[in-house]
Amino acid sequence: MRQETHGKVEELKGRVKEATGIVTANKELEREGSQQRAKGAVQENLGKARRKVGEFVEGVAETIKK
Repeated sequence: MRQETHGKVEELKGRVKEATGIVTANKELEREGSQQRAKGAVQENLGKARRKVGEFVEGVAETIKK
């Protein structure tokens, strides 16, 4: 869950940076924001995948215990 949250924060910061770059016509800032947004999205999705795998493993463990 922590990785998902961190990814969402990074994505949001990237969106703000990207929008600021667009408004100020700063291509460098826009590019940095776009990259940060993409990195945050990847990190969030990785966190979701890890959480789902963990939930699956817990489900399997519960089934084995029965």
